[in-house]
Amino acid sequence: MTVVTEARHTSPLLSRRGAVGGAGPDAGVAWHYGDPTAEQRALARGGAVVDQSHLGVVTVTGPDRLSWLNSITSQELATLPPHTSTELLVLSPQGHVEHAAGVVDDGTTTWLLTETPVELAAWLDRMRFMLRVEVTDATDAWAAIGEPLGAEGAPDEPVTWRDPWPAVAEGGTRYGPPAAEHPGEDRAWRLVLVPRDRLAAEIAAREAAGWPLAGTWASEAARVEAWRPRFSHEVDHRTIPHELDWLRTAVHLHKGCYRGQETVARVHNLGRPPRRLTMLHLDGSGHLLPVAGAEVHDVVDGEPGRVVGTVTTVARHHELGPVALAVLKRSVPDDAPLVVDCDGGMVAAGQETIVPGDGVSTDRPAPRGETMRGLGQHPML
Repeated sequence: MTVVTEARHTSPLLSRRGAVGGAGPDAGVAWHYGDPTAEQRALARGGAVVDQSHLGVVTVTGPDRLSWLNSITSQELATLPPHTSTELLVLSPQGHVEHAAGVVDDGTTTWLLTETPVELAAWLDRMRFMLRVEVTDATDAWAAIGEPLGAEGAPDEPVTWRDPWPAVAEGGTRYGPPAAEHPGEDRAWRLVLVPRDRLAAEIAAREAAGWPLAGTWASEAARVEAWRPRFSHEVDHRTIPHELDWLRTAVHLHKGCYRGQETVARVHNLGRPPRRLTMLHLDGSGHLLPVAGAEVHDVVDGEPGRVVGTVTTVARHHELGPVALAVLKRSVPDDAPLVVDCDGGMVAAGQETIVPGDGVSTDRPAPRGETMRGLGQHPML
């Protein structure tokens, strides 16, 4: 997994009675407030609020901001309308994911919501050259609140980023099912930015309107159910966006050149992703639960075999039970039985396919004969 800097703020809501703090990338906010099952159910009903103040906020101002971001990231941003949400990736020259951010522009400022604000702001600042842009790590001033709503923010409302997942954006493509058949279609989610010193008051106002407070146990379970990749969990130093079905929302395949574009185009047109994201339904009968980073094995003659992947996120879902996201080798059959390492033993896992093993997107160009042979894999992956 990608290492994400520890949260530099501790939410005042952690002082609530019953609050249990999150860990790792979710340090600084509550994992739950004493009843995670009820919190999940409230979130699933569309009536809960989640403290997401551990996320980072980077702002970009100046007249060149959108054309500049368009030229250095994976997303088409040059003509992004105000109050319209999208997301971008910063890729290495080899096409590996280095940063991810939700994007929304309010007409004067582009807002980037990210788990790596210090590193992303520093990288952007180095890329400014002589352009008319200013980059600011605004995490100390702004905090995010999660809401189970699918609406964009209006011009007279606070800055709001609506998660575009799992729709296929213009210029994108998909490896998994269409949005109408995708489990993520039922997950409405947006992040509303509020002044950090107003966080507790803004949460209280939502509670007064009948929305209970939920922790990241609930929001992460909903994310896993929706097959939604998260930078701090599903990404490591080798990840390319195809492996996570991230071409849906974060990559524009027909825009101008940007760093990593060659790999994006080559794997989409000629190759297959070397790995694939899958959802695992875990056997909970033995009360064992793996942790992120646990190794996944295939099963040979009823016994654990070779290591074929890694668990990236684990969740206890109020209806599905113990579930996880995992990144597997492409060669693992979609229906192969698997087992996962746990402290105290192994647990059986059944797959639910996210990125199919054939590694073919819905719009991959058809092969054109013998000249295509041997061009199926980028040499740098």
